[in-house]
Amino acid sequence: MKPIFTRGPSFLLRLSIVIALSLILLLADSQFNLFASSRIYLNSLVSPLQYIADAPQKLFSTLADNLMTRDALKERNQQLEKDNLHLKADRLLLTQLQNENKQLRELLNSQRSFTNKRMITEVMSLRSDPFTHQLLINKGALDGVYLGQPVINEEGVVGQVSQVGSTTSRVLLIVDASHGIPVRVQRNDVTAIVHGSGAWNKLNVPFVQSNADLQEGDLLVTSGLGGRFPAGYPVATVSRFNYQEGALYAEVTATPVAKLDRSRYLLLLWNDHQYNESDLSLTPPESEDVSPE
Repeated sequence: MKPIFTRGPSFLLRLSIVIALSLILLLADSQFNLFASSRIYLNSLVSPLQYIADAPQKLFSTLADNLMTRDALKERNQQLEKDNLHLKADRLLLTQLQNENKQLRELLNSQRSFTNKRMITEVMSLRSDPFTHQLLINKGALDGVYLGQPVINEEGVVGQVSQVGSTTSRVLLIVDASHGIPVRVQRNDVTAIVHGSGAWNKLNVPFVQSNADLQEGDLLVTSGLGGRFPAGYPVATVSRFNYQEGALYAEVTATPVAKLDRSRYLLLLWNDHQYNESDLSLTPPESEDVSPE
């Protein structure tokens, strides 16, 4: 009687054959790229399954990111509320200081003061050459812009309006060689005048006595003299103070605090008494020295 099931090759032999065939196919594929098209079709067939398998993990990651974003927004909102509270408290003090300043101006018979009116303007183009440094902005006479109007950014003083059109205006920068602005040292209230040098990162401070209490690193802010610029806005920091024996004045240079060649948005300031038609000149009152282009 013959057995129903005949005994075939041993398990070890079959395993060896499979391993050998696998190695041969791997080597052949790596050398001749035999199954490239087959792999592309197979990947296309199984890709929906891969997306389905990955969906739970992706959903979990998305939910986690959303929760983290909400927590971050909540924390930021709380911080903004705290900052707003501090700013409101500072505003209460600012109102009192403004009232005191108004009374002092009346005692000193100083009529030129600045309102809270401000307007954001965007820089359209920059004109820079060895003879002039100006910006073109997208506000003009139709927006109430006037000659000599002070212009600042978030860092400090940028310059003043030198030409006004109906919808655009030109701003003469503080580094222009024809621009001058009265300042004071924030540390000790020593007054001086800052002139443009024609270079982007340099301002000149002429006529400084050798014994003046001025140091490198001192912050120069607008003094308010002349009535064109409001007092207290940062202008520059003293970068060099050099005095040579026998010289009449010390050599003082400063660096503007505002990045004049990188500003995109500027802020126009208004005063209570704008210049009338007979005063539309860039030659400022008193000690300010600014001339037109």
